[in-house]
Amino acid sequence: MTSSGGEVDVKGVFIGAGCNRIVNNVSWGACDLVAFGAQNAVAIFSPKSAQILTTLPGHNASVNCTHWLPSNKFSFRAKQFKSHYLLSGDSDGAIHLWELSLLDQKWRNVLQLPKSHNKGITCIAAHVISETVVIFASASSDGSVCVWEVAFPSTNEGDCTLLLLDTLVVGSKSMVALSLAELPGNVGHMVLAMGGLDNKIHLYCAKRAGECMQFVKACELKGHTDWIRSLDFSLPMGKNGEANNVMLVSSSQDRGIRIWKMALHGSSADINGGCKKEEISLTSYIQGPIFTAGPLTYQVSLESLLIGHEDWVYSVQWQPPSASETEGIPYQSESILSASMDKTMMIWKPEKTSGIWMNVVTVGELSHCALGFYGGHWSPNGDSILAHGYGGSFHLWRNVGTSSDNWKPHKVPSGHFAAVMDISWARSGDYIISVSHDQTTRIFSPWKSVNSLEGGSWHEIARPQVHGHDINCVTIIQGKGNHRFVSGAEEKVARVFEAPLSFLKTLSHATLTNVVANEDHLVDVQILGANMSALGLSQKPIYVHSADKTPDRSGNEGIDTLETIPDAVPVILTEPPIEDQLAWHTLWPESHKLYGHGNELFSLCCDNKGKLVASSCKAQTASVAEIWLWEVGSWKAVGRLQSHSLTITQMEFSNDDSMLLAVSRDRQFSVFKIHRTGSDEIHHELISRQEAHRRIIWSCSWNPHGHEFATGSRDKTVKIWAVTPESSVKQLTTLSQFKSSVTALSWVGLDSKSNGFLAIGMENGLLELWNLSIKRTDNIYSNVVASVAIRLDPFVCHVSSVNRLAWKKPEKSGEECRKLQFASCGTDHCVRVFEVNVFV
Repeated sequence: MTSSGGEVDVKGVFIGAGCNRIVNNVSWGACDLVAFGAQNAVAIFSPKSAQILTTLPGHNASVNCTHWLPSNKFSFRAKQFKSHYLLSGDSDGAIHLWELSLLDQKWRNVLQLPKSHNKGITCIAAHVISETVVIFASASSDGSVCVWEVAFPSTNEGDCTLLLLDTLVVGSKSMVALSLAELPGNVGHMVLAMGGLDNKIHLYCAKRAGECMQFVKACELKGHTDWIRSLDFSLPMGKNGEANNVMLVSSSQDRGIRIWKMALHGSSADINGGCKKEEISLTSYIQGPIFTAGPLTYQVSLESLLIGHEDWVYSVQWQPPSASETEGIPYQSESILSASMDKTMMIWKPEKTSGIWMNVVTVGELSHCALGFYGGHWSPNGDSILAHGYGGSFHLWRNVGTSSDNWKPHKVPSGHFAAVMDISWARSGDYIISVSHDQTTRIFSPWKSVNSLEGGSWHEIARPQVHGHDINCVTIIQGKGNHRFVSGAEEKVARVFEAPLSFLKTLSHATLTNVVANEDHLVDVQILGANMSALGLSQKPIYVHSADKTPDRSGNEGIDTLETIPDAVPVILTEPPIEDQLAWHTLWPESHKLYGHGNELFSLCCDNKGKLVASSCKAQTASVAEIWLWEVGSWKAVGRLQSHSLTITQMEFSNDDSMLLAVSRDRQFSVFKIHRTGSDEIHHELISRQEAHRRIIWSCSWNPHGHEFATGSRDKTVKIWAVTPESSVKQLTTLSQFKSSVTALSWVGLDSKSNGFLAIGMENGLLELWNLSIKRTDNIYSNVVASVAIRLDPFVCHVSSVNRLAWKKPEKSGEECRKLQFASCGTDHCVRVFEVNVFV
């Protein structure tokens, strides 16, 4: 998606985000796109390209569930659809309807449903009646279930119409699983299955009659001994071309899966003499209740009980039907996919001769970090299965077998599953590193292809730190030497990490350059990778010469304790890695700890030569709110700078490293002069401190070609300042007031004449680029021009607070058009990379 503004063109090239950790959050549509909730946004990704295509802004609370219209179950009916629709529900009880036009791939927010739930939406289920009519049901934590009818326009000009058909309340306990179906042999009659916290499945029936549709309780199905977590109706199925029964599959926290059969009561299958023979066979049905719907009655029976999972079974789903090639009649496959917190997904099918349901395929995550799956989904054609897990991650397997099943893992999008707090570009510009409150540090990079002339699609290529505390800040060491970074978390220690040999060789494959050979100081890297410690705080190095040795377990073999964490196997990746590799085998070793601060780390920055690192922590007194300076290499504390009385929110060195700028919650900024003596000692001097804004100052950024800087504040203003030769600071201008708090700034230069762009990120997630032109003669400022270059489309922006912006160092290019890149991260769990084309 592109935003254009005259001489500037901005294109989003990458979105990295994890999935909200909640059941029913993911939906795979008939259009072969997957929707999921990423904080308050609905994210859309393509399983074919393994890229997140866009995020949909509109919700004001965390997105709990999504459901495509038509979903993968109704892909056989979607052949003629010009538009596909998507429902999304959030934790405030709001439901939105979105439209995707297949012609131009444009999205629009069609409508927000009238608020009928007082608490969060837990489940949405739908049944496609025709190309223009869909009936769907929504369940909420407030105990209510609403049934709706939505009519889509038959032409592109019309509007969607919505009708609330019925509202149901089932007892005192809320429903968390729903499924809708049409009853076989009974035109216009619908059945709604509901399951939840009372361990029972409730069946309700209703007849479609114009605008009136009242659901009446038909019966209850008992058998599960814990909460019902998932329900799914099959399409009508039967023998000899007669579709006279429908199947319902249910899963529960009792670890069991049950298949229920609803057959027309009195049909030939139940009356003929073969019934007695079945009573003594293994496939005999346990008779259940009989219910009436209109003129017909239906017999419910327990078809099968599937036992195989070792933990809660969070989802079950019938394989999507395939349309018959000759008649176009959908054929319902007897195949069920289940996903469980035991880290596995299973495919179940009846055995051909006996009819007993068996587990025929098991796939899963073996990594130490994965804590199980929240849901499993079929692709529309049934050749792929997708799981989403506790760590906000996706896992995709595709059946690549010809004569027999052969399920292989495939690449999927990945990203943080909590607020992303900070990002930093590598000195080479080959990758960005991000840190998050999900307690991980991740590296994203374009993976170039030998066959493609383009820059390559972006992927997560390493997860150098998996921690035990929320991580707040990161900075990459910019000077010569191995790739290194410093991170600060909700602890008093800053940690230094150094790239292992496995990462350097992986980066060589990603960039199609020999990273190790090109930089002579990397030849003697002796560390291959890193192992996680038992408590997840320090990461120990794995040396090259010891990588082949079998670790000594000192007699604890086979004992499952905290100390017996499996060893990492550092690998050189020749293609973008999957989740199992990222979570465990791409760690960087920790080389140093920086002790000194009295509270949790909050901000870090490194100078441009890679000689100094500055750090600050959360503070409520002046003695704690000091900046520590650390010398890179020796990692000794070489300075303690005092100026502020509250937490310092951001720091940045000037382009020539002669000054350090800091902004704080106390509404002041400070400028320190930093210089080295002949003996290489660091001297610092506070040259200015001013109360610059009326509210907290969140962000600051230096002009890359001068001693001007910008500050952004909660008071919704951005101010431009200059350090004069007399070492005083004066205000040059104030940008016109913004609609939201300014939370992130980053300044990039276009030329040496102090023309540049200021990227501005706000609390509402929106991004703007401003042209800045500063004219000065003999250090006297004659003119400062600031104007909006472009306001980015909300569909390419964040949906919550932007926490950090960072420009990649510009490359020299042609005069007609300059290509720039900047990265952003936000509270919406997203890391984004934008390409900016400047037409000169």
